[in-house]
Amino acid sequence: MKIISLRNCNGIPFISSVSGSAYTFRACSSCHYSKESISVKDKIGVNSNNLDDAVTLFYQMVTMKPLPSVVDFSKLFNNMIKMTHYSAAISLFRQMLKLSIPISDFILNSMINSYCLMYRVDCAFSVLPIYLKNGIPFDAVTFTTLIRGFFAQNKVKDAIELFKKLARDKICEPNQVMYAIVMNGLSKRGHTQKTLSLLRLMEQGKTQPNIYIYNIVIDALCKDGNIDAAINILNKMKQKDICPDIVTYTSIIGGLCKLGQWEKVKTLFSEMVNLNMHPDVCTFTILTDGLCKEGKVEDAEEVMKHMIEKGVEPDIITYNALIDGYCLRGQVNRARRIFDSLREKGIETNIFSYNILIKGYCKKKKVDEAMQFFCEISQKGLKPDIVTYNTILQGLFEVGRTGDANQLYAEMLSSGTKPTVHSHVILLNGYYNYGLVEEAMAFFNKLERNREYTDITCYSVVINGLCKNGKLDEAHAVFEKLCFTGLLPDVRTYNVMINGFCLKGLFDEAKCILRKMEDNGCPPNNVTYNVIVQGFLRCKKISEMASFMKEMDGRGFSFDAGTTAHLVNAVRVNPSVLDMIPELHSKSKK
Repeated sequence: MKIISLRNCNGIPFISSVSGSAYTFRACSSCHYSKESISVKDKIGVNSNNLDDAVTLFYQMVTMKPLPSVVDFSKLFNNMIKMTHYSAAISLFRQMLKLSIPISDFILNSMINSYCLMYRVDCAFSVLPIYLKNGIPFDAVTFTTLIRGFFAQNKVKDAIELFKKLARDKICEPNQVMYAIVMNGLSKRGHTQKTLSLLRLMEQGKTQPNIYIYNIVIDALCKDGNIDAAINILNKMKQKDICPDIVTYTSIIGGLCKLGQWEKVKTLFSEMVNLNMHPDVCTFTILTDGLCKEGKVEDAEEVMKHMIEKGVEPDIITYNALIDGYCLRGQVNRARRIFDSLREKGIETNIFSYNILIKGYCKKKKVDEAMQFFCEISQKGLKPDIVTYNTILQGLFEVGRTGDANQLYAEMLSSGTKPTVHSHVILLNGYYNYGLVEEAMAFFNKLERNREYTDITCYSVVINGLCKNGKLDEAHAVFEKLCFTGLLPDVRTYNVMINGFCLKGLFDEAKCILRKMEDNGCPPNNVTYNVIVQGFLRCKKISEMASFMKEMDGRGFSFDAGTTAHLVNAVRVNPSVLDMIPELHSKSKK
């Protein structure tokens, strides 16, 4: 047998198993409880939704002789947690411990869950010694809750380390729920291959995957566009007599819609009907959204008519997809009519509905209409979110209303809406596009002083903006300063700096940056080489370009549309340019 000990590593408690004596468990039946006390609790109401009632009930319960059962205390805590009064539940639990009132694994797991729901998984580990002290064994629920807590705080590495340790040290046999939590946590963060590897591990072990686990993997593969792998898993499920459900088909249909494989979508729908499985509102909405994003808005409307005929009522998400479809086609007025019709249908619009239409108006440069719509949001009892503000900020800058953009940004801050990196990028780009270099640098310097969230994207925008406004020296100074900020330049940062030098005809400096990016482990991409080639063409340095093309071709890169346009212009002015670039002749012969 094994007992469990705890040790602390870098501030995070970890579990280790040690050979020794067996667990002991205090049976609930060893305590004496009062039938009269239970009737008293019924009068007070264990299921009350009022925190004061729950606290009053707890203090009445702990004074009863004999005590109510541990099950009754469990119900009380469960009710408090449902009301989201996590800290109050933990506080009353501590009172139980002080009064030496018997506890159970259910209560302890509830306390761990409360800490995790408060995003304090570190404190949740402090409950584990109480299990040991009371001779209560850990179970799969205990560790599943901790793992879910790690994922909730985005501590993926800690979640995986705990999961591996449980299996490796045979502390707890992972069950289907634990596997599902881990795989869902990984897939939601884009770790599809790790999710797939866990599925393979399950298939080889004692705990076999069920429909829920297969659905997690299939959904992750479909979101990655790996439909073939998803369908292979679907076929494997069928071979194992695990029947796919509506979730399975909906995920695959969603993936097929994104790839525009409409014939396969029809096949899957037919397969669902043959299995007497009827598409629900989620399935129809995914199909509607896919059609709208492909510009097939009329087909999407036909799908909605069909779903209504089948007794499935479209919800606000379905209508939002349709509204977005018309906005993507530039038919904002048609989108607005659908929006206005929702009230008559008894469907409440949400902030996403407003954001879609505001974006549609801004794309059509109808910023006044977007602003009117923006003002309507608060009148409807809704609150603009960061997407709302960012969309209108972008719209205002695109029509040159920089003053209004500044005013809206100030209003956003006063409303308590926290700007994102994208908000900062919109403002910086807006300033630089209108030559407002001083305003841009003042804003950027303020962000740096206040240590507000700025990432490499902001620095790339600043470097690019300075270069395009003829401030190459200042741009290079910002670039060189990056090593002191702890941020590493990415390929876009290098590309904008190279472009800055090319715009000034400083090709030696541009090539120096090119070599530096390779030395720093950031390989150049197709854009890097096209930027330099375009620079050579602008400066009519054809022989240098021809030499550079050999390196470009050797790396498997090719001209993009911008470079091709520059080359066409150069040939139009001087047809002999083609004779100076033998590589183009050799390619045309092939």
